Amino acid sequence: MDTPFDVLQVDPDASDEVIDRAYRRRVLETHPDQGGSAEEFQRVRRAYERIKSGEKRAMLEEGWESPTPDPEAATNGEAKTESADTDDGDEDNGDDERDEPEAGVDGKRVEFLNYDVLSDHGWSLDDDDLFEKASEADLAPEDYGRVLVKPRESLLEAAEERGFTWPYSCRGGACANCAVAVVEGEMEMPAGQILTPEFIDQGIRLSCISAPTTDEAKVVFNVKHLPGLDELRLPPRQFDGPQAND
Repeated sequence: MDTPFDVLQVDPDASDEVIDRAYRRRVLETHPDQGGSAEEFQRVRRAYERIKSGEKRAMLEEGWESPTPDPEAATNGEAKTESADTDDGDEDNGDDERDEPEAGVDGKRVEFLNYDVLSDHGWSLDDDDLFEKASEADLAPEDYGRVLVKPRESLLEAAEERGFTWPYSCRGGACANCAVAVVEGEMEMPAGQILTPEFIDQGIRLSCISAPTTDEAKVVFNVKHLPGLDELRLPPRQFDGPQAND
């Protein structure tokens, strides 16, 4: 009976850093587009989620065997939203999401802009006043707004917490589907991910494993089709179903 530690190939007393590195490695090894299978990929994800949820003691005492993946779950990637890597932006966000995050709440504030709207307005990623123009353009809430990234929360998780559907595939730094361009501020990203030093120097980060380190930051999300990044993507079809349009 394999425990989650066996699945990730780490010792039960491994540090969080070692576990994170092992997860990213196992995601690369088991992703169907890298020669693995959907079943094993989901098994690795479940193992990681159980370890990170703080259930170590219970797992060590009673043992654990990864359940057989739900076929429906295997097609949607067990995402917090219905479609994990779509470009249609049909979320129902309720109130205007560009309102300032709640004052007094601990966290970092990130202003975001959807890369897909740049060409519609004749804007460029290199424009010095890009976010100033975006703030005046009456964009849809899912295309421009602000999110609060709480402690121990990734940028992707923060966006999903507010009801947005941002692109992703593996959630482990093994692809560029969730890439964002940091225009202002700083974002921390662990080593052992797929981005080259050149992309990192250009301000590209992976939202699934990155979080801001400055009080405020500005990012352009959905940049996965930029030259070079496109080659580092993993097709999400095995997990997102027919709605994915990559």
